[in-house]
Amino acid sequence: MESVNGLHHITAIAGPAQENLDFYAGVLGMRLVKKSVNQDDPGTYHLFYADAEGHPGADLTFFPWAQMAPPRLGHGLAVEVSLEVPAGSLEYWGTRLDKYSTPLGSIESRFGDRVLPVVDPHGLKLALVESGSMRKRLFTPWDGSPIPAERQIRGLYGAQLWERESRATTEFLTTVLGFEHLATEHGWMRYGFGDAAGIVDIRDAPESRRGAWGVGSVHHLAWRVDDERHQLEMRGRVESAGARPTPVIDRFWFKSVYFREPGGVLFELATDGPGFGVDEDPAHLGESLVLPPWLEPYRASIEGALPALTPHVPAASPE
Repeated sequence: MESVNGLHHITAIAGPAQENLDFYAGVLGMRLVKKSVNQDDPGTYHLFYADAEGHPGADLTFFPWAQMAPPRLGHGLAVEVSLEVPAGSLEYWGTRLDKYSTPLGSIESRFGDRVLPVVDPHGLKLALVESGSMRKRLFTPWDGSPIPAERQIRGLYGAQLWERESRATTEFLTTVLGFEHLATEHGWMRYGFGDAAGIVDIRDAPESRRGAWGVGSVHHLAWRVDDERHQLEMRGRVESAGARPTPVIDRFWFKSVYFREPGGVLFELATDGPGFGVDEDPAHLGESLVLPPWLEPYRASIEGALPALTPHVPAASPE
């Protein structure tokens, strides 16, 4: 049975775009690999942060919808994003983030991994994870990062999901998308893949109300497919399982299909290619506002509606 190939990207909702850029590029040291717009709401940025080359599985992306209310945490929502960092680096990250007054938890253990809980400036719950797994990951360090290459964020590790009743979701993950049940610990069930990067930790939360999007929440989780043939195969399986996938949507840097898993979390199937280098010199990713060809005729009005962004990297590390 074919399966998805782990995480492609995770998209979340942010507050003001400049504050988002300052934190993810300037504090976490991720590279802004694409500065574009939400193609369904072109008056809003879509900002993509990743490693130096923007490999699939490294992208954490944001819609800065600063006018939205805070989220309502509850079932049917992804409630935390985890990012993989190198072994032995959590103390470095704790010191750095504390000096930037970033809210931190204590280092804890989850499924054998060392984890540092973090909250970003707009309330998004993050976790930096020293992974004990040996899953395949492409990573290229970014020379322009304020973080030393040996301590840079490697990419996405996974996400936590709350479900009202998880059985339908876990059956869908394993029988339709090809996930494996990896472990259960302290009420959390971990699903993922033998060698691909990307896990979901699921908890039954019947006591919670229905979750809702807002500033500081996850919008959707995107799962990798090789190409259009693989995407259509997986879309057919999703549809046969009773979900209602969208038609294939051309996002220019990849092609997308969206659907909700049985518990309500928005998922996407995203192709690996053509990638972020298709319309920009790889040495200058993220430096200019890039629009897909069908939005180019509207560039002047789009640029007029967007706030100016100043690239931000601290002049000196506070360590």
